[in-house]
Amino acid sequence: MEIARFIDHTLLKPEATPEEIDKLCAEAKEYRFAAVCVNPPYVKQCADLLRDAGIAVCTVVGFPLGAHTTEVKVFETQQAIADGAREVDMVLNVGALRAKQYDRVRDDIRAVCAVAHARGALVKVILETALLTDDEKVRACELAREAGADFVKTSTGFGPGGATRHDVELMRRTVGDAMGVKAAGGIRTLEQAQAMLAAGATRIGASAGVKIVAEARGSKQ
Repeated sequence: MEIARFIDHTLLKPEATPEEIDKLCAEAKEYRFAAVCVNPPYVKQCADLLRDAGIAVCTVVGFPLGAHTTEVKVFETQQAIADGAREVDMVLNVGALRAKQYDRVRDDIRAVCAVAHARGALVKVILETALLTDDEKVRACELAREAGADFVKTSTGFGPGGATRHDVELMRRTVGDAMGVKAAGGIRTLEQAQAMLAAGATRIGASAGVKIVAEARGSKQ
């Protein structure tokens, strides 16, 4: 199994430069990652660099807090897709979830899914699991499924914690085979990535993708 095809090669740090984005895309082509994941201003650059490469351009919406209005998230999604994004990782409204405002959370996700799916793009919903109880994680997965999302995702990488095997297993049990599960946040080694895939993840978000693939290839020699 070539692990690169499960990895979203990620660069979301605020100080990222256009030159670093160039490098990210070159690495994505070299190692054949599933996607690159970048902040919205770099979507167009990545789309140009990866045209016809068979590598998706992913961006983030409502990032990293989720505390944007639905209208802003919808606009971000429309703009990103117009610029060339084919996958959108949106942060759900964490405060609304914790307040049990489930209709609000569901409608927020559904609005983003509607504009993304109409344009052929996938939606991954970031739960920020480190801020939630297990019951809240389950409810968030259920709401994302009800709203039509394609994936649930553990973390932004900017919260108080990242992906754990426990959370990935819980999310997979909740969504069943109907959705993808993306593990992200703190995954820096081949062992960690393999553990997440074994737990039920179908995508890995990592800034250490090159290191992970190098480890995998080295272990086969």
